[in-house]
Amino acid sequence: MGEIEQRPTPGSRLGAPENSGISTLERGQKPPQTPSGKLMSIKIQMLDDTQEAFEVPQRAPGKVLLDAVCNHLNLVEGDYFGLEFPDHRKITVWLDLLKPIVKQIRRPKHVVVRFVVKFFPPDHTQLQEELTRYLFALQVKQDLAQGRLTCNDTSAALLISHIVQSEIGDFDEASDREHLAKNKYIPQQDALEDKIVEFHHDHIGQTPAESDFQLLEIARRLEMYGIRLHPAKDREGTKINLAVANTGILVFQGFTKINAFNWAKVRKLSFKRKRFLIKLRPDANSSYQDTLEFLMASRDFCKSFWKICVEHHAFFRLFEEPKPKPKPVLFSRGSSFRFSGRTQKQVLDYVREGGHKKVQFERKHSKIHSIRSLAMQPTEPNSEVSKQAQPSASPALGKGAESPGGQRCPRGKEPRVSSGECGQHQSPAVQRSPVGNKEADAAMTATTETEEEVVKDRTQQSKPQPLQPSTGSLTGSPHLSELSINSQGGAVPTNVILSPNLSPDTKQASPLVSPLLNDQPCPRTDDEEEGRRKRFPTDKAYFIAKEVATTERTYLKDLEVITSWFQSAVSKEDTMPETLKSLIFPNFEPLHKFHTNFLKEIEQRLALWEGRSNAHIRDYQRIGDVMLRNIQAMKQLAAHLWKHSEALEALETSIRSSRRLENLCRDFELQKVCYLPLNTFLLRPLHRLMHYKQVLERLCKHHPPNHADFRDCRAALAEITEMVAQLHGTMIKMENFQKLHELKKDLIGIDNLVIPGREFIRLGSLSKLSGKGLQQRMFFLFNDVLLYTSRGLTISNQFKVHGQLPLYGMTIQESEEEWGVPHCLTLRGQRQSIVVAASSRSEMEKWVEDIQMAIDLAEKSSGPTPEFVASSPPDNKSPDEAAVADQESEDDLSASRTSLERQAPHRGNTMVHVCWHRNTSVSMVDFSVAVENQLSGNLLRKFKNSNGWQKLWVVFTNFCLFFYKSHQDNHPLASLPLLGYSLTIPSESEEIHKDYVFKLHFKSHVYYFRAESEYTFERWMEVIRSATSSASRAHILSHKESHVY
Repeated sequence: MGEIEQRPTPGSRLGAPENSGISTLERGQKPPQTPSGKLMSIKIQMLDDTQEAFEVPQRAPGKVLLDAVCNHLNLVEGDYFGLEFPDHRKITVWLDLLKPIVKQIRRPKHVVVRFVVKFFPPDHTQLQEELTRYLFALQVKQDLAQGRLTCNDTSAALLISHIVQSEIGDFDEASDREHLAKNKYIPQQDALEDKIVEFHHDHIGQTPAESDFQLLEIARRLEMYGIRLHPAKDREGTKINLAVANTGILVFQGFTKINAFNWAKVRKLSFKRKRFLIKLRPDANSSYQDTLEFLMASRDFCKSFWKICVEHHAFFRLFEEPKPKPKPVLFSRGSSFRFSGRTQKQVLDYVREGGHKKVQFERKHSKIHSIRSLAMQPTEPNSEVSKQAQPSASPALGKGAESPGGQRCPRGKEPRVSSGECGQHQSPAVQRSPVGNKEADAAMTATTETEEEVVKDRTQQSKPQPLQPSTGSLTGSPHLSELSINSQGGAVPTNVILSPNLSPDTKQASPLVSPLLNDQPCPRTDDEEEGRRKRFPTDKAYFIAKEVATTERTYLKDLEVITSWFQSAVSKEDTMPETLKSLIFPNFEPLHKFHTNFLKEIEQRLALWEGRSNAHIRDYQRIGDVMLRNIQAMKQLAAHLWKHSEALEALETSIRSSRRLENLCRDFELQKVCYLPLNTFLLRPLHRLMHYKQVLERLCKHHPPNHADFRDCRAALAEITEMVAQLHGTMIKMENFQKLHELKKDLIGIDNLVIPGREFIRLGSLSKLSGKGLQQRMFFLFNDVLLYTSRGLTISNQFKVHGQLPLYGMTIQESEEEWGVPHCLTLRGQRQSIVVAASSRSEMEKWVEDIQMAIDLAEKSSGPTPEFVASSPPDNKSPDEAAVADQESEDDLSASRTSLERQAPHRGNTMVHVCWHRNTSVSMVDFSVAVENQLSGNLLRKFKNSNGWQKLWVVFTNFCLFFYKSHQDNHPLASLPLLGYSLTIPSESEEIHKDYVFKLHFKSHVYYFRAESEYTFERWMEVIRSATSSASRAHILSHKESHVY
């Protein structure tokens, strides 16, 4: 029996202080006084199908019982969940949190109350805790089994494959089929078994937390996700179903959605006997009546649905819990029901502010357990260590060993992991720590400092790992680190974890980030590193040659994205026309073959140069002859290079005309290996020619004319310069074409963004002055028009266009004094004027320069640009009306989208979103410079509060650092967008005491990186500086001609 006042919670069993921050309370508040009196026992069925009994006072409100369940689970985000039960009329209703339980559940001994998900957020990345996502995954599993979550066979098989991965781990066909025979996840599962097994094979290396994340990623796209149907009839007597979601009220016919009423359009909800009434805001463009009426089975059904609507509206739309209405003196009219608890905004703010502890929890049915780190608490010994090994492992922890949670391990020792199924049949709860192990406690106390880190949607393993505990997280991605044992025996997290948006106090600034395991690797021995460094050449030419090899490795991997991964995806589905296949793959495969041999030749030369074979033969300490020979051979492949621009245009044309091909490319871009937009990889061969040119320019500058390598380097430079000059115009044209298509995916309401003559100039975040004050807007500047958009809480994370200002006839002037707003500009068009403010003086100057240049270009063109934004009619409103319109269209972001837009993938980490969250801007000039400044190589990384350095393979491209365990990995583990970061050299007070170290910091996030030589240090500083500070337009215009698509 689970008596609230006496039962030890999972947190208390870990030795944590008593938790007074109960789920539905704000920080600093105390839980309500529990009424004294006779106790009653209530059975709660958890999402994992276990049952727990709780004893609560008879007069206690429903909130006390829900808080008791959340406390029992150590569930921080309990506000998404609720308790439902069948009332005396056999109608399933939610437990009212304000009413006494005894008045709601008449016969508690005979009623089983179900703990289930009540509020489904639009995006699962808003769920901050791994435990919360696990419970949501259990709800999806339950809905599948009960037939409430309907979907096609492919989606069902994919969902079940992620559930199987979470429960039994990596693919093994015999184990899979045995497990599926014992567990039925969906009706008619036998027909899908082969598909499930096939999909499961693709999830190798995926942790349970990642499986939960992927499961929710797929489920949230389904039309019936989180939907509970309520039978009704319309005015004509047609049978329909009503449902409520985060966006508003939905109407279904069977399982097909036929209508939706967004909260922004709903003025009032009410019921009168069996009639459910929706009063809409007046809309001249709508054919609906202002009041809609639906007939339900009874008054009780009608009232129950009305309550659910009230709660959903309050939870998703209000900033804080609504205050109770004052009691009437004489007569009461209408229901006194109101939403009780925190709103979604309050929940997100509470978790981001770190007002909670993190504890371990156990996954029922899973052989792979999860660990949630204790924030601001000593880390517990790893629960994955088998019970038999615990007594022997515990003393080691106190003597310098390291558990997977962060403590050191002795050399050569590997922690043993229990792969057996957990035998405890209870809800997710905390495992007990070894009792009386003071040495272990002391060891753990020493490791309380943690660093939060970020990973893009990437994981690290392509094969099973021996040790795979996952961790909890503070934001919306579960790509939680898997642990591997390093050569010294320490447990080192293999995922690279860097956070531009999470500080050590767990505050979160944007959904760009996704946290991983706290990275506390065993310190690298610096003596070994120094000794290794002294054995290699110190000549600058050697490091330039080594840069050719490291960047060639990355380039080869980029080619494989097209020749191997994309070609494989295309071959599985008959969606791409044969003409397009023959245009893409035959023109990339010869390049891949050529550069594979080129890389081998460079690596062989470096081996000779380093003295690893034919030691110190001086004739081999050069690279110019290898470059010259291969560049001359490369000229024979020029015909293939010319085809790449044609292939890019043909691909985009085919995507516009084929929905199936569009879906194929969209799904491929969601794969881990496609770490950049797909069309970017099609331009990689053209970009690579520019890199060869830069390297040879540096070699020619470094060598004196009498050097043995100078003649070959100069000849190779002449050859590559000729090739670049021939392809230069095509390259600039294609970069603009690719950027327009990339922006098209981020914008809603555009009919024809990509048209001949349109050139992208700048995008970024500015504040627009309206009747409600300064509102953040995303601006997109082209050579003929300026768009302004806003980002709402949408599934697709796209930006909706609010308006457009043609540049023809526009004037721009600074207006700080007029409006009293710093860094303020007034843009006056022929039909509309707007006032905007930049975040800094330098940002304002960039916008002024580019807008003025764009105005000049527009004046020289033939005349005004035709309208091209479907959802943006000419704006002739007064400032007040414009403010209202802005607000309305912002509310509409989560509604009134086409089916294609509803299915668009989550695009939370594109450059547009980075600029939005960092409140900065980036221009086409910057993109062009970034193309030239790409770099790869090994770096040592260190956090501000960590001791050791971790060796990583790092790739810089597209204003971002991508991190790999080694250059052989097919996809990055983590990424760090650099816009907004500052690049400096550590001061003496930071006590780094190492050579070639640079520092990246953004707000409270500080990372140190260490290069192997002075040359590589300068190169990393150079390319990263190009991403953290904008280039001037004069630089690029002196370097390139202006070409438009």
